[in-house]
Amino acid sequence: MNKDRAIYGAIKKAIESSSRILISGHLSPDGDSLGSMIALARLLTAAGHPAFAAADLNALGKLKILDGVEDIIHLRKLKRQKFDLFIAVDCGDISRLPPEVRPFAEKLPCVCIDHHVTNDGSFAEACLLDAEASSAGELVWRFAKWMEWKLDKVSAEALWVAMITDTGRFAYDSTRPATLRAAGDLLKHGVRTAFFNDVIYGTFSRKAIELKRIAWRSLHVWKNRKVAEVTLTRDDFRSVRGTKANAEDIIEIPRSVVRNEIALFFYQIPDRTKEVRCSIRTRGDWDATELAKKFGGGGHRKAAGCTITGTMNIAKRKVRAAVKEMLKEASRR
Repeated sequence: MNKDRAIYGAIKKAIESSSRILISGHLSPDGDSLGSMIALARLLTAAGHPAFAAADLNALGKLKILDGVEDIIHLRKLKRQKFDLFIAVDCGDISRLPPEVRPFAEKLPCVCIDHHVTNDGSFAEACLLDAEASSAGELVWRFAKWMEWKLDKVSAEALWVAMITDTGRFAYDSTRPATLRAAGDLLKHGVRTAFFNDVIYGTFSRKAIELKRIAWRSLHVWKNRKVAEVTLTRDDFRSVRGTKANAEDIIEIPRSVVRNEIALFFYQIPDRTKEVRCSIRTRGDWDATELAKKFGGGGHRKAAGCTITGTMNIAKRKVRAAVKEMLKEASRR
């Protein structure tokens, strides 16, 4: 507790010493990253500390439904902006920030609020880091309560989306009593729970459905169903004019296979011609970060990712070899 107070105090001091704050999260922001950005920027500004979130507005997909998105600065407009403090949320490494944001993170005093187990806190002067927390959104809520900031409906809904998307609607192991206490507090502000559930989990665009259809056809199961993978190439995305935002839950396809313990989703973003990304989900004792770190990636114990330079075939060959080695090492224990 004393350690938390010291960190909270350091972050408070950094905020109070600043007149214009930039907030950003990782590339292709998910619900936790975006929700935390929106809520923190709104809470800071209401407390008298002008703060601005920055993100790629073309990569938000369904998350555009969040109130507060209209206040986000598009990445291409950052060059004309000046700030004196940078806050990274839900991002464990500078390399995971959008390229347009990295110069600010490198030059300005930096605060980090994150729950990635692979984050060592080295790129920030003050780091609120809790790998046991369900989401960055839970940490933002925790800090807001300590600061005695008053939430409104917009900030509460942003944090609600942050929490439900990173906990699988409070179904994952990361959901703790503290998580539900935070969620209960958010509900006091009139969060539209059914609305967000329907939009995020119950309805899909034509592009998203087409990408799922393609991904299902690519399903490859091996090691007696223990490992399953799906693939989307850049040509697949182009064929439906889709983006990564249309493929956010594709990883659930291999994960849904009976007896699956390691699920892999290989994909190529159309404008990243030399890279293949791999999303990893695990069950049981398998640590997703153990696999991701072999390729410079990171994340959480049950959900991680990495980026590999090369063709799709090369990326698959490398990851499959690493999985086989991981399985072999486990069998020796």
